[in-house]
This record gives sequence, structure tokens and C-alpha cells, in this order.
Amino acid sequence: MSGPGDRSATPTAAAFGARVRARRTELGWSQETAAHACGVHWTYLGQIERGRRSPRLENILRFANGLQTTPGMLLDGLPVPPPANE
Repeated sequence: MSGPGDRSATPTAAAFGARVRARRTELGWSQETAAHACGVHWTYLGQIERGRRSPRLENILRFANGLQTTPGMLLDGLPVPPPANE
């Protein structure tokens, strides 16, 4: 069920979230375990995994570190969003 504050997933955010979820699953971790390892709240991790939030640079680094991977593995080849003025 969508509320008024829900955001639609952008292709970039959805692809990033899918990579975060895939890595978490590869590690065999629950969202709570992964969120703790990344130093974020589990609800925020869930929003990231669903592509509902785009993380700041600092949080991308937290995700990579907590999920025992590199930022490049989470970011390389993601779809580039169109310019903001379009």
C-alpha cells in the first residue's frame, strides 16, 4: 500500500538496492544483521533495497564496508540518471 510520501524507484536506485540485497543474501544475513553491520537502521536498509531511497556517499561507503565488499561492486555499471534539469 502506497502512502503520499512514497517515492517511486528510479532505475538507478532500484539497481543499487538490488545489489545491496543480493550481497546481503549472499552473506546469509537478515536485514537487521546487515543494517547493524552497516551502521544504519534496518528500515533505512529496507528502503534502499526497494529503491525507495538514494543513499548519500557516506552511506554507500557504510554499505560497502558493512557488507564486506567495495563501493565499486555496488556502483559499477549502474544506469546513469538523466540530468536533473530534464
